[in-house]
Formats: sequence, structure tokens, C-alpha cells
Amino acid sequence: MNELNKNAFLVNEKLSTLMSKYAIPCIISLLVAALYNIVDQIFIANASYLGSYGNAANTVVFPLTIIALAIAVMIGDGCCAFVSICLGAKNTDSAHKSIGNAIVLTVISSLILTIIYFIFQTSIIHAFGGGVNEKTFMHSQEYFMYITMGIPFYMFGQAMNPIIRSDGSPQFAMAATVIGAIINIILDPIFIFIFKRGMMGAAVATVLGQIITAVLSIWYLCHMKAIHLEKDSFTLNFGLIKKFIPLGICSFLSQISLVAAMAAINNMIRKYGALDPVFSQPQYAQIPMAVVGIVMKFFQIVISICVGMAAGCIPIVGYNVGAKRYDRAKKLFIYLLVGEAIVGFVATLIVEFFPTQLISIFGAANESMIYTDFAVKSFRVYLCTMVLATVNKSAFIYLQSLGKALLSTALSMIREVIFGVGFALILPLFFGLDGVLYSMPVSDALTFVISIICIIYIFKLLDRDHKKQYKRRENNE
Repeated sequence: MNELNKNAFLVNEKLSTLMSKYAIPCIISLLVAALYNIVDQIFIANASYLGSYGNAANTVVFPLTIIALAIAVMIGDGCCAFVSICLGAKNTDSAHKSIGNAIVLTVISSLILTIIYFIFQTSIIHAFGGGVNEKTFMHSQEYFMYITMGIPFYMFGQAMNPIIRSDGSPQFAMAATVIGAIINIILDPIFIFIFKRGMMGAAVATVLGQIITAVLSIWYLCHMKAIHLEKDSFTLNFGLIKKFIPLGICSFLSQISLVAAMAAINNMIRKYGALDPVFSQPQYAQIPMAVVGIVMKFFQIVISICVGMAAGCIPIVGYNVGAKRYDRAKKLFIYLLVGEAIVGFVATLIVEFFPTQLISIFGAANESMIYTDFAVKSFRVYLCTMVLATVNKSAFIYLQSLGKALLSTALSMIREVIFGVGFALILPLFFGLDGVLYSMPVSDALTFVISIICIIYIFKLLDRDHKKQYKRRENNE
């Protein structure tokens, strides 16, 4: 088969089939990426010698892995969208060069980030609330050091994942991530419960899994199907970089915003927790941070499903837009919106009706009723608008897949920075510790108004382009 035609099935195959083929592996890959840290937290929480102190330490370090993930997905998703458009337009030269450039960028950025983390370790831990008490700070330092060692492997595996999908191999992309996660899940209880290595054991198990994922990704890059890397693929071409990096900005913001929000939230928790009659007591000071960290981890699972569905559609949308099949792009958007709303609705039912069961997974049996009561309240309030959150996210990422990087970025900035961080800082001024919990639903409700306008715009845009293409065909005939 001609290399240019290997991905032609993207304009011919049934959309529901394509969505399942691409979205499900992408969802699993992102879920597994999120589960690296979440699995660590589950085992840490259930180790009586770590408990809520280890939980809080995990919450402190979690944003640092998200920063690495944000940079990786910016490069990987941007390259994936650009490569898909190139293949749809039958431009393989730009496709292989953009992948080579993405690889070089990932390696360079991961090494720079690792060096920054090691140099500013203590300041970073304090910035994310690690100084809430001495024991939490000690656990944070230990976990931070070993997780930082694995940053280059983690970033490489995550950046290459969408690129592998763009080559028409979503199943391999999924398998590479899943295998690494399975290794982490196997080693975590061994290191934590058998060898009693605590935070270090959890971190080392994670890093070993990430190394395996990176090695499998390297193997695939040497055996690509639709694209073949050449020596000149790895020569930095800033013209190409300027084309594909903006397409990944939305993915970057969707991740980095969580870091900004957690920095704001953790510091507000530390400030207003100290004013609370219960959590101002030294033995309970770490509870709000540990609990909100757990709640945000559950939200990360839901958002991973949401982003996975949308990001999985990027190669399909990109190829169809490149091939000028705007009718299929519109239909796929409808499928995506319905799917995202269902995910958000089911997730909301879970947190509203089963919060006690959720918190029990994270070692509530080893904690006081104060811990459990605050956790139940946090789940029910903080995550009550997840239906809106999933629809918001899908609309913004879909704009990215259409090549509307600037608009997608601007809308994401409004949600994630202006609303997300802004309300996390403002609402506690009026509602104290509860204000932290109110920040999420208020942000998502206001963003939903913008999303409705965005959805209408996308429909009109695709209808207009479809009509133009239809007229061209009529004139040619």
C-alpha cells in the first residue's frame, strides 16, 4: 500500500468505530498516566506508618509531575495534531520532520526541568504547601528526590504516546503505558509493605514503570508504519516547531492549570486551615491538604477520560479536515459532546452518592472521623459540576484539533487561570476553608456559558467549510 494512503481509512471508516479505536486507547493511556501517582497514594495511605502525612506529601509532589506531563503533552499532542493534518494533506515530509523535532524538544526540556527541580527542591516543596508540618515536609523531600530522577523517562513516554497514535497505532501507545503502570502496581506494595521503604519505595516503583514505557516508545519509533524517521528528521526546524507547538498549548494549559490551582489551593488550605478551630491543631493540620489532594486525584481520573476522548479524536479530526471532510468532523463533534456529558454525569453520581466508599480506598480506616467527614464534604461540594467540566474541556480541545490554537488557548486561559486560580484565591476570603471547595463548581458554571458559545461557533464553522467544499465539487463537475 502507498505510504500516503495508509491512514486513508480515517475518511472512510464509520465514525463510531474510529472513535472507539482511537479514543479508548487514549483514555486508557491517560488514565494510566494519572494512576501512576494515584496508585502511589493509595498504597501510601494504607500504610499505617505513613498515613495522612504520606498522603499530604504525595499531594505536595503531585503538581510537579503534572508540570512535566504538561510540557510533554504540549509537544506530543501538538505534534500529533500537526502530523495528522499533514498525513491528511499527503505531506509526509513535514510529518516525519515534526516528529523528529518533537523527540529532540522532549529530551532537552525534560533534562532542563530535572535540573531545575534538583536546584530549587526546598523552595518548590514549600511553594506547594509542604511546610504544613515537619513530618509532611520530610516525606515530601524523600518522595520528591526519587520522582525527579524519573522525569526524563516520564516525559519521553508521555510525549511519544500521542505521536504513536498519529502513526495509526493507538493500541501500541496504550500497551506501552499500561505495561509501565502494571510494573508500578506490582512493585508498590512490595517496596512499601514488605521492604518498608516508604515514600522512596513508592517513588522508585513509579520510576521503574516509567522507564519501561520510555523504552517501548523508543522501540516503536524505530518501527513506525505510515512515517519513517530519517537523519534530517532530528535537525531542529523552528518553522515546523512554531506550527505544531501552538496546537498543543490547550493540552498544556489543561494540565498546567491544575498545578496553578493546586498551588493556590494548597496555600489557601494552609492559611485558612490554621484559622480553623479543628485543623489548627498540629495533629490535624495535614488533613485538609491530604483530602483535597485525594479529591483532585479523582477529578484527574474523570478529566483523563474526558481529555482522552477528545485527544483520541485529534488524528481523526485532523485527517478529515486535511482531506476537507468537514461533514464528518461535525458529526464526530456531536458524538464527542454526548460521550463527555455521559462521563461527567456518571462521575457526579458516584461522588454524590458514594463519597465514603471513595475515601475508604485512600486509607480512611486508619484516620479519625474528622478526616472522613471533611473528605465526604469535599467530594460532594468540589466535584458537583463535573458534567459541565467535561463538556467545557471537550469543546476547547476540539478547537485545538481544528487548528484553532489561539482561540482554544484563550478559552482555556479564562477557565484554568482566571477562573480556576482566581476563585481559589478570592472565595476563601469570604467563606474560609469552605471557599476552597466552592472554587471548582463556580469556575465550571461560568465557563459553561462560554462553552455554549464555543460549541455554536464550531458548528457554524464546520457547516460553512462544508458548504464551500460542496460548491467547489459542483463547479468542478
